Amino acid sequence: MTRVFARPLLIAGLLLGTTGLFATQAAAQDKGGLATYENDRHGFKLSYPTAQFIAFPAATDDGRQLVSKDGKARLLVGTLANFDNKSLGAYRTFLLGASYPGAKIDYAPVRDTWFVLSGTRGDMAFYQRVNFACGGRAINSWMITFPAAEKATYEPIIEQVHRDYRLGAGNCAQRVTAAGKR
Repeated sequence: MTRVFARPLLIAGLLLGTTGLFATQAAAQDKGGLATYENDRHGFKLSYPTAQFIAFPAATDDGRQLVSKDGKARLLVGTLANFDNKSLGAYRTFLLGASYPGAKIDYAPVRDTWFVLSGTRGDMAFYQRVNFACGGRAINSWMITFPAAEKATYEPIIEQVHRDYRLGAGNCAQRVTAAGKR
């Protein structure tokens, strides 16, 4: 079920190719139960609770995948190139159709350069924040999927991640190629 929600990240090559559950800390310092993942290449950072999530080893410099210690939830964060120059609205429509068909959306604000999709599909819940960066050439995103029955556990985590998420200027001066290299 979690793979269904991660489909847009899989399609975009953002879901990291990991083969085991070898946990590492994500380029982070643990402060008061929070670790900070900072991606200098793409100019974003977020904090996550180390009591709940462990990081998979990074397969690329484009993002990170974390899994809850019980294996039921995922936190995905990363950047992908907007190769086909989708508008914010078109990308939102794509995500709704490709990743969340039939989902009950309960929170979905849209602003000039970002949007959130939050809701449930079957027995899983999701929260995804998407930011367009570099004039729309890059799409930064983070997403949490978790069992809907555990909403009370994950709502404070989502609030923490959302509160600490920072989107910087990134590395906009460099062009992203089709191979994903800079």
